[in-house]
Amino acid sequence: MRDVIDATFRDDMLARQVALVVGGSSGIGAAIARALARVGAVVTVTGATPDEVNAARTAPDFAPRDAVALDVRDGSAVGALIADLPRLDILVNCAGIIRRGAEHELETFEDVLSVNLTGTMRCCTLARSKLAKAQGGGAIVNTASVLSYQGGALVPGYSASKGGVAQLTKSLALAYADEGIRVNAIAPGWVRTPLTRALQDDADRSLSILARTPLRRWANPNDIAGAAVFLCSPAARFMTGAIVPVDGGYLIA
Repeated sequence: MRDVIDATFRDDMLARQVALVVGGSSGIGAAIARALARVGAVVTVTGATPDEVNAARTAPDFAPRDAVALDVRDGSAVGALIADLPRLDILVNCAGIIRRGAEHELETFEDVLSVNLTGTMRCCTLARSKLAKAQGGGAIVNTASVLSYQGGALVPGYSASKGGVAQLTKSLALAYADEGIRVNAIAPGWVRTPLTRALQDDADRSLSILARTPLRRWANPNDIAGAAVFLCSPAARFMTGAIVPVDGGYLIA
């Protein structure tokens, strides 16, 4: 046990590991990418547009090796990016969109699912063969949500996609286990990112969120990153198919 603990919490615990953080140009994904880089991983992040990627590259705290534009709905582009990596040890899926108030329109609903759910499946599927070759086993961390467990009247597409990500994570954990690939997910609560700006700016809604959150605050992206890094680390080597809430206690309140 001592050797596992020592290896897990060293500054270089993921040295020589190659990580891809899809949707890692901003928000939670960017925090995870920075945290992985701090413990030694060689990290590539993606953003949805060239503008997002350029903004990420010029940020003073940018730590990944590279940032590239990627549409997770484009299988050819996803496959080409993964093929260009020298190898792959860690895949983190953080790409996601939300269209609050518009997701009852079928076209918008389908678009949200195509990014959040099908995009996650696409990245996992196309990365599978490289992850299977990772020394010591590959690791996938998907991004679920507290809305994997409950509904959202204004965001049926987002809620459905995140419920799907949770079930997809469990299914792929079973499917990939014989190849030594662990598949887990984080389920963030209410985090201060551009995705939740409308809720942050709604005083009544923000107060109701804080009232239900036992830790009585919104999270910041760095609060979520630690759990993701843990799931990529040797300390989680016997974990697969887990959905880990990082929500300040919101789901138990």
